[in-house]
Amino acid sequence: MKIQDLKLRFGIIGNSPQLDHCIDIARQVAPTDLSVLITGESGTGKETFPQIIHFLSARKHGPYIAVNCGEIPEGTIDSELFGHEKGSFTGAHEARKGYFEVVNGGTIFLDEVAELPMLTQARLLRVLESGEFIRVGSSKVQKTNVRVVAATNVNILEAIEKGKFREDLYYRLNTVPISIPALRDRKEDILLLFRKFAADFSDKYKMPTLALLPEAQKLLMDNRWPGNVRQLKNITEQLSILEKSKEINAETLLKYLPKESMASVPMILRDAYNGSGDYSERELLYKVLFDMKKDLTELKSVVANMMSSNAVEISNDKIFHGTGQVDHLPTIITPTPIASYHSAGSNVTIEPADMNIDAHTEVKDEPLSLADKEKEMIIKALEKHRGRRKNAARELGISERTLYRKINEYEIK
Repeated sequence: MKIQDLKLRFGIIGNSPQLDHCIDIARQVAPTDLSVLITGESGTGKETFPQIIHFLSARKHGPYIAVNCGEIPEGTIDSELFGHEKGSFTGAHEARKGYFEVVNGGTIFLDEVAELPMLTQARLLRVLESGEFIRVGSSKVQKTNVRVVAATNVNILEAIEKGKFREDLYYRLNTVPISIPALRDRKEDILLLFRKFAADFSDKYKMPTLALLPEAQKLLMDNRWPGNVRQLKNITEQLSILEKSKEINAETLLKYLPKESMASVPMILRDAYNGSGDYSERELLYKVLFDMKKDLTELKSVVANMMSSNAVEISNDKIFHGTGQVDHLPTIITPTPIASYHSAGSNVTIEPADMNIDAHTEVKDEPLSLADKEKEMIIKALEKHRGRRKNAARELGISERTLYRKINEYEIK
């Protein structure tokens, strides 16, 4: 079955190559019985892919069940998944089949699998390896033939490091990984999704369809969308119901966009809210560097003037004002010895006569290579997040794809 036909059947909107790649993986793995682990942020539509896999598999005529592991209380999760015997715990008035028994011959989708307790993870691992399970309160081993597809929005490798997820279970589930792209990484699909949602809500509420003005379209595409497709759909519904004018401008749209979702870089937030941001990711990074260079030059001038006027003592990488205020500065080697001079309101003492500093000392403007600084910032971000490109890209305010390209461009190991 072609990718486009699958999109039509399961209501998938978008032409992003990344999205098409995920659908293609699901299509290829479907005829097998391999376990699949679907990862991606909340709201990206992970629940659609297990349905594609089941539909294209030999189990398509068998049962399919989706279980949200995060919604089931820890005390009853084993009973829900594996069943229980009568009297096995308080309230167990009769024997009950679990999901793995009911779905025998079909497919089970375990959403939010990282929320499973450690004991339940051990039981699940046994099912995956041998197809065996035991009901709660029973000693009889039972068999089941189930295809398992799991999904999570949690970084499982971090969960493993913290002892919250079994490493052996991760590798058993992750036989075939599918990583669903975030909405901000498939910007070409944002307007398509908005128009689809706007048309749906227009039909549902019997009202004119929303139309975005050009500046509103740009603002919609520049938003980070932490809630992804789900958030976009909710905002479109709010606009459809609450706005009398169906022509939406940037000012109106801003009322519905959380400010924190646009703050990848301070200037991005400011420019986007003014409706004047036309920067690419690289230009934004350059603008930050130019501002840093300007601030550093001004700071050097201020320090030189203050030193020449004998108004402060510079030592231990700090500058002391007469008011007692302390600012941190780059390391400056101070002349010695320092005798005694009392500044009002402060305990700072210096000897002007012994500070042989030329008042007309030129402040050198050090050359600033944008490429070097950009590389340095990327390296620092990667070191800070221990090589995790996703977190480093978020800190830098760029997409993970752009970060990967720059790592290769600068040959960063």
